[in-house]
Amino acid sequence: MQAITPFLWFDTEAEDAARFYVSLFPDSQLGAIARYGEAGPGAAGSVMTVAFELNGMSFVALNGGPVYQFTEAFSLQVPCDDQAEIDRLWAALTEGGEESRCGWLKDRWGLSWQIIPSRLPQLIGGDDPQKARRALEAMFAMNKFDIAALERAREG
Repeated sequence: MQAITPFLWFDTEAEDAARFYVSLFPDSQLGAIARYGEAGPGAAGSVMTVAFELNGMSFVALNGGPVYQFTEAFSLQVPCDDQAEIDRLWAALTEGGEESRCGWLKDRWGLSWQIIPSRLPQLIGGDDPQKARRALEAMFAMNKFDIAALERAREG
């Protein structure tokens, strides 16, 4: 059992967001959907919370109203094994959202994601500080990661 579950606050789009996220990742599924009752604060019968799993990790999404919004202070990091996976997730998550720098983006609901190569720590680190510096400089110039460009920069 997972000890800590991220709890995501949406205005009214929790179910739509959960269904979208589940469609993007393997080993993902919707779970229980709880609805507001007569006591509110949401409209009776409307979705209150949606439990879901992404890659086997549990989340809960809440329709809590417009009081709080996502910031970049919280993001979901997704390590990708190849460029095709980066490209697929980047395209899906930026649709209606916005790109940022160094693999960061906001989806259409404002949730921040980091879509990164699984090998990023090795590409921008390692025992050779010159190689690491070149790869890091290349990374800082990117929005969506380009693994081949990072590798070329690292090798000089």
